[in-house]
Amino acid sequence: MNAKAHDASILNEADRWRSRDLAVLWHPCTQMREHLSHGAAADGRHGDALPLLPVARGEGAWLVGHDGSRTLDAVSSWWTNLFGHAEPRIAEAVARQARTLEQVILAGCSHPPAVELAERLLAIAPRQDGRDPLAKVFYADNGSAGVEVALKMAFHWFRNRGDEPRRTRFVSLHNSYHGETIGALSVGDIPLYRRVYAPLLLEPLFAPSPDAFNARPGQSPAACAEEAADALAHLLDEHAGEVCALILEPRVQCAGGMRMHDPVYLRRVRELCDVHGVFLIADEIAVGFGRTGTMFACEQAGIQPDLLCLSKGLTGGFLPLCAVLATQAIYDGFLDDSRERAFLHSHSYSGNPLACAAALASLDIFDSDNVLARNRETAAKMAQLATPFANHPLVADVRQAGMILAIELHPEPGAREDGNAVEIANLRGPRMYRAALDRGVLLRPLGDVLYWMPPYCIDDDQLALLADATRAAIEAAGAA
Repeated sequence: MNAKAHDASILNEADRWRSRDLAVLWHPCTQMREHLSHGAAADGRHGDALPLLPVARGEGAWLVGHDGSRTLDAVSSWWTNLFGHAEPRIAEAVARQARTLEQVILAGCSHPPAVELAERLLAIAPRQDGRDPLAKVFYADNGSAGVEVALKMAFHWFRNRGDEPRRTRFVSLHNSYHGETIGALSVGDIPLYRRVYAPLLLEPLFAPSPDAFNARPGQSPAACAEEAADALAHLLDEHAGEVCALILEPRVQCAGGMRMHDPVYLRRVRELCDVHGVFLIADEIAVGFGRTGTMFACEQAGIQPDLLCLSKGLTGGFLPLCAVLATQAIYDGFLDDSRERAFLHSHSYSGNPLACAAALASLDIFDSDNVLARNRETAAKMAQLATPFANHPLVADVRQAGMILAIELHPEPGAREDGNAVEIANLRGPRMYRAALDRGVLLRPLGDVLYWMPPYCIDDDQLALLADATRAAIEAAGAA
């Protein structure tokens, strides 16, 4: 077969796959119209339709197509993958567990992977001098479900204590995101996700974000964080006795555009929550397990939450699982002869043995491979490669927290400010996505923000490819 015929064969196979997919699938977080063509392009492709990437298998940092093409997974498959696709040690642990016990109800039953994982998570959880450590683990199926667990626990604890109906409010941050289920969406503040469902949602109290990108000229990130903490103090004073919990993502507001804040904010929040008797919920679903440079982002402030939500990288990206870590005091608040005072929240696959086995294997890799030290070296290389972008006329900011690096563009002329989000008139994000994909890199821009959150196994050549694709994406953003 000559080269032209080979290319045509590949294109035909891609077309067949595309047709099968679009006939039956509704993809998440997607305007499906973007995958439908307005007409055929000269090269036989589907005109202006965004391409679908058929993935046959994963190999380290690569996604491999049916035709053998390789695409760099620069977003860790929605921030879940830590050590690379098909990591053999985790794969073997899952296979071994599957031959023993694949699933059992966790209500009234127990199994070794669930118990051992809980023990190990509690042993490495953030600790703070003078504070009783996190002591109990409640399992859920995914990150949004874990946030629901934490919110319900906080409210129910105060109800059991007799503080109903006053302690019914939650505090969240402007530009926050905590998931898509109703409770998790309620404490989010991104209009694109929240606005449509507003009639269904709780009404939390939103505090100013400590986001350093919003600092005034000459204001340091720490001073910006202190100012936001002062505003939070005023909010909690205004609503004294009404709030049961405050929820935040420590260090990085991920879906909010990878906006980052100084750790001093976390220290102030911990102090304010203690003063007002409010539980602190740390959503480390995306930022935990080494993403920001430490095992957990809370460690950078030396603080310990009352409830800690973990998911995504918990299983190394193999299987869905969430763990909510709680203090002994919260657990004790549900001990009673009455079942109504018990925490009756449940998921069919809570503590699934296969997922727990994957998580245990992932923790073993942290122990054996000196992952955090290697990540510091990789993060330094990422910073070096991204430094030139700061001088690009389209770029407003380059920022980094460990293995998370973000490049924010100036708002596009004609963009409309909508609350704290920018709604782009001509959607240049798809242009950036396509430009990177054409160069063999999977990037998913968050509005005006291109970000790198690669698997920890990424090597120097792959980093160079990532930088090159990002450069092309920025140029595509500026194209007419």
